[in-house]
Amino acid sequence: MIAILTLSCISTSIFKQQNQVLAQSYVQTIKYRNLVIDLGNGVKTNAQLTYPAVGRGPFPGILLISGSGANDKNETVGFVHKNGPKAPTPFWQIAQFLSERGFAILRYDKRGVGANYTIDQNVWGNVTVNDLIQDSKKALNVLIQQPEVDPKRISIIGHSEGTIIAPRVAIDNSTKVKNIILIGTVAQNVRDLVHYQAVSLPSEYATQVLDKNHTGLISIQQISQDPFRYSVLLNLLVPPSVLHTFLRTNNTKVITNALVNKFANNTIEAGYISIDKQLKPLLIKGYENLTSFNLSKCNNIEQCPVGYRSLFSLIPNLSIIGNVSKSTGILLLNGENDSQTPIQQAFLLQQRLTEVNHPDHTLITYPNLGHHFFPSSEWSTGIGPIEPYVLADLYTWLEAHSGLSHPFATTAATNHTAANMTSLSTNTTSNSTSSGKR
Repeated sequence: MIAILTLSCISTSIFKQQNQVLAQSYVQTIKYRNLVIDLGNGVKTNAQLTYPAVGRGPFPGILLISGSGANDKNETVGFVHKNGPKAPTPFWQIAQFLSERGFAILRYDKRGVGANYTIDQNVWGNVTVNDLIQDSKKALNVLIQQPEVDPKRISIIGHSEGTIIAPRVAIDNSTKVKNIILIGTVAQNVRDLVHYQAVSLPSEYATQVLDKNHTGLISIQQISQDPFRYSVLLNLLVPPSVLHTFLRTNNTKVITNALVNKFANNTIEAGYISIDKQLKPLLIKGYENLTSFNLSKCNNIEQCPVGYRSLFSLIPNLSIIGNVSKSTGILLLNGENDSQTPIQQAFLLQQRLTEVNHPDHTLITYPNLGHHFFPSSEWSTGIGPIEPYVLADLYTWLEAHSGLSHPFATTAATNHTAANMTSLSTNTTSNSTSSGKR
C-alpha cells in the first residue's frame, strides 16, 4: 500500500486556538464499553459501544458496517506502525463525532479479523457475503439490547461493501431499523465494479495520463521515479513486499528492479511497457485470479476467493433497494472523485428510489473527495481523515431523523454547511462544495 503524507501550515493565531482545544481534549465527552459478539459456530468477534458521557439516555443507536477487506472495528486504513504515522480510522472518527452529539454507536471487527490486520485464516478464508449479512443482523440485535440504546431509534451506516449489507439488514428488520445511511455506495453487480477497479480504471489511467505521446507505451523509469503519483498502477504491478521496502528505505531502485524483472523478457521496447500487449493482459489475468484459487486458509487482507465468488453472485443492490420500507429514511453520500465506488453508483440508487416513490431519500455528493471522503484525484483514493463538513452533514440528517431536539446543535450544523450545500431535504439531490480551503 502506498502511503500519502499531507503537510499543512497554520498561523500563530490558529495554533493558539488549537492549543486551547487540545487542552480541552482531556475532558471526557464519551463513554465506551467493550463487548464480544457471538457470531455462532464457535466464532466470536470484538466490538465496542460508544455513547455520550452525560445523560441517562436511552440514546438513538447506530450500527456501523464496514467496507470490503479485513477490517477491524475502526475500519483502519493501512497498517499501524509503532513509530510511524497514525493510520486513519474512519469508523472511530464517525463514532466519536456522533457519540459526542447524542448517539450510541456500535462497531465491530469482521469475523476472523483483529487489530492491525491480524487474521484467523480458517475463519477469514471462508467468509461469504451471507456470513457478513448474518453477522450484521446479530450485531444489530446486540446494539438494541444495550441499556443505553433506544430500540425505537435505530439507524445503520454502511460504507462501501457495507452499503450492500445495510439495505438487506434493514429489509429483513423493517420494524427495528428507522434509517440507513449508505456512504461510498454500490448499486450494480459487484463483478462489474471490481472489473472497473482492477482493469478498466488502471487501463484508462495508463492511456490518458501516462501515455502522453500516444505511443501505446509507458515508461518504467517514469513510474518508478515518482511512486506516489503513479500508485494506481504500482499497487497492481509490483508485490506488496516491494512497496513496503520502498516505504521503509525511500529507494526507488527497488521498484525499478521489480518492474524490469517483470517485463524485461517480454518488453516490446527496452524500458517501456506496452499498454495493450502487456499491461491490459496482466490486469485481466489478475482480475480472473481473484476467484480462481480455492483457498480456505487465506490471509489476503483485501478479499479471499470464497468472498469474491459470493459477492459476484449476489443480486445487485439496484434490484433490492426498492424493497426497503417506505418508513425507513435513506441517506446516500458519495465523493465525486470516488474511484472505488464511482458517483454513478449513487445516481443509480437515487434514480431507483425515485422510481419506486420512496418518500424519504436524500443524496449528497462531494466534489474532489474520494472513497474515504478525503481529497482525492479521479484516479486514486486519498488517505486521510473524513472531512469535517461531511460529518456535519451526516449528523444534521441523523439528528432530524432520530427524534433529537437540540436547537443550538441544529443551528450550528446548518450554519457550518450552509455555504456548502444546495439543499438537504426529503427526496432531494444535494451537491456540497467548499467555500474555503481544505
